[in-house]
Amino acid sequence: MKVFVAGGTGAIGIQLVPQLVAAGHDVVATTRSANGAEAVQRLGAGPAIADGLDERAMSEAVRRAQPEVVIHEMTALAGKMDLRHFDRWFATTNQLRTKGTDTLLRAAREAGARRLIVQSYGGGWSNPREGGAVKDESDPLDPHPVKWTRETMAGIRHIEETVPAAEGLEGVVLRYGGLYARGTGALSEEALDLIRKRRFPVVGDGGGVWSFVYTGDAASATVAALDRGAPGVYNVVDDDPAPAREWLSYLAEVIGAKPPRRVPAWLGRLLAGEVPVTMMTQIRGSSNAKAKRELGWQPGYASWREGFAAETSSAPAAAPTRSALQPPGRLPS
Repeated sequence: MKVFVAGGTGAIGIQLVPQLVAAGHDVVATTRSANGAEAVQRLGAGPAIADGLDERAMSEAVRRAQPEVVIHEMTALAGKMDLRHFDRWFATTNQLRTKGTDTLLRAAREAGARRLIVQSYGGGWSNPREGGAVKDESDPLDPHPVKWTRETMAGIRHIEETVPAAEGLEGVVLRYGGLYARGTGALSEEALDLIRKRRFPVVGDGGGVWSFVYTGDAASATVAALDRGAPGVYNVVDDDPAPAREWLSYLAEVIGAKPPRRVPAWLGRLLAGEVPVTMMTQIRGSSNAKAKRELGWQPGYASWREGFAAETSSAPAAAPTRSALQPPGRLPS
């Protein structure tokens, strides 16, 4: 089918576009520069140069592509992570989640697309911070988000309230867990350097529960969602939600670093702010049961344990057991 990917050279896009092409789809993917257009071509897709916040350019790109499915994978996290000023760090991404989503929704409808798939988040901090350790899609988003995440939560809420209810479109929202791949996300050089220098401590009891997903597995779930799943929200995470103290200690071990230091919550709050303390001590993980059942999807790395080990080894990372390049519905039993 004809597929339009907004954000073809981002963390998800560079894994998603080749999987779509390998599955036989005709893909057009956006980028903001001529260099990005060359990268899109190398991935096997047709490039379209358009900024996600330029409504005219993006709408024209969708119109020209005449896709059956439009996929929104646009984010914009520039520079070093800044958890103390979370909303400021996510400011442009929040615009892409609100204005950018609305633009794509209108453009998809006007172009006669059948389905709109939009990226959301399900790695932990957006879940309600009470009750059981693992939440599913029937649980609401956190009704009382930490002060410095409220604008970012509003962007996520906008997606999840707007897309599934869109008239004339099948609106699907994929809540990706904490993304990682070699050199990116939780395994970025910035994060690993902090761990090696013991500057990424376990705060308080480290009991906040996180859900991860290998970036290639997030992409394969997106391919599956092209023609599977009713309109709605799906958690795209691995099978192994885990407390921060557990995954952080394991990651330090697999990269040959000393165990992370432990600091009390009050000191963590003083040094880094409220957001990272909350993430370390209060957040809840996500269940992938609905995505596995309704999208026919399985994560190639069932646990962040095998994914972290493979993606940080000195040798090229081994392919997950269930290849992300396999078309949905043809996964090995």
